[in-house]
Amino acid sequence: MQISQNLGTLFLGLLMAAPISCQGSDPVAKTNEPAAGTVTIRIDPTKTYQTIRNFGGSDAWACQFVGNWPLAKKNGIADLLFSKDTLADGRLKGIGLSLWRFNAGGGTTEQGDASGIRDEWRRAESFFANDGGYDWNKQAGQVWFLNAARERGVGEFLLFPNTPPVQFTTNGKGYATNGQPNLASQQFDKFAGYLADVIDGVRKKTGITFQYVSPVNEPQWDWSDGGQEGTPYFNNQVAAITRSLSASLLKKNLSTKINVAEAGQLEYLYSEHNRPGRASQIAAFFDKNSSEYIGNLPNVVPAISGHSYFTTSPYKTAVDKRKQLAGGLATVPGLEYWQTEYCILGDNDGEIKGEGRDLSITSGLYIARVIHNDLVYANATAWHWWLSVSPYDYKDGLVYIDKNKTDGSFQSSKMLWALGNFSRFVRPGAKRVEASSSLGTDGLLVSSYLNTNNELVTVIVNNDNQDREIQLSLGSGQKPVATRVYETSAERDLAPVQVSGPNGSISVKARSIVTVTSKM
Repeated sequence: MQISQNLGTLFLGLLMAAPISCQGSDPVAKTNEPAAGTVTIRIDPTKTYQTIRNFGGSDAWACQFVGNWPLAKKNGIADLLFSKDTLADGRLKGIGLSLWRFNAGGGTTEQGDASGIRDEWRRAESFFANDGGYDWNKQAGQVWFLNAARERGVGEFLLFPNTPPVQFTTNGKGYATNGQPNLASQQFDKFAGYLADVIDGVRKKTGITFQYVSPVNEPQWDWSDGGQEGTPYFNNQVAAITRSLSASLLKKNLSTKINVAEAGQLEYLYSEHNRPGRASQIAAFFDKNSSEYIGNLPNVVPAISGHSYFTTSPYKTAVDKRKQLAGGLATVPGLEYWQTEYCILGDNDGEIKGEGRDLSITSGLYIARVIHNDLVYANATAWHWWLSVSPYDYKDGLVYIDKNKTDGSFQSSKMLWALGNFSRFVRPGAKRVEASSSLGTDGLLVSSYLNTNNELVTVIVNNDNQDREIQLSLGSGQKPVATRVYETSAERDLAPVQVSGPNGSISVKARSIVTVTSKM
């Protein structure tokens, strides 16, 4: 990482503690005792948890239009999402996403108003050509962002459809009728072949290979209101589609791996909840005794994906649900959890509403809390956002734009920078390590990660209306150097701040998110 000369190199004098016990209760050496009122964060790099694969976002739905905007503006948006560069004044240019999700559309754009999807920004183009073949010049706006991500160092890409192409669906639409699955079993092989063709075609067109494909999305919902593309599925259908897709990928000698099952809520992964036949997906897909078992397919990722919607409030409930998910994952050795879609939906028990665009730190803090809980309590190895670019009056965007197909203005949200407190610094291959605060979880959330280059990253979320003085205490006799601190708050967007206070302590402002990076 390049830092401007005028910042200089910042050093943090960390408290050197005796080796930390599992309870984190060993005393700090008296000679380095923190000042009164200072919060101690204890970190034990020898106690490790999950390995982080990536942080990502999707191109649905606005990138189909924004990718055709004037070059300077779409480059500006791409920089915010993907760049790992540092500006001359030390600020960060972007949040450095490490995975980009590409929506393989179902062809509702070509249908126009006849698609039944009222909002044309929620329709999606397909690579199918009028003659029944493929037109690889389609989805051009999305392909522009795909290339822009690669140019800025994004290393992984995932293809996902919300619906099979309308040429294959039962009702000829990109959404279902009366909550019934919209793909007949006779079409599974065709759908799988189409996905393999798209992966191969995009590779030949751009040189980009999708590392992952996720063939179904939120199969628990009815998807019958014409609000967007989508279809429900039962678990046995998801398994059958996955088997067909596995064979299609192998037939084309594609290295792409399959990720399932994008559950609409976390409960559907570890329990029946309220969707019998569409839930308990950990057991359905990864229990060797299940008729829907797909864990033996050579190109299925040993991971199950779900979405954090409607499970994030209140705090205790959010934590409990993620602990239950972690318990379900533990029944299958080696099975990972990917959180693959989130934005603020619903009323969240009165804590925050999805309606209404909000660029303030309030939404940023809420998002940081969700990410923290998913990583710390559900042991998520991947974390992905939903609408990376949004034209809506809703809390669904990292970057917000005018709802204009050809040009317009754009602006970042605090949700973008809050995600950046994690994504910009916690890189693929990082291991989460033990971290705890002397405050417990009362207003201060702390997690730490060790990158493959031996860089320690600690993310602190201060949701209180009180400033905190923080001091880090590191076990194992190791001492970090060249520490830097970055803050997202009402005043700052992931901006560098000086280490200050007695004994090199760090001032964490009220209602802020702070990332501390140190070379070990």
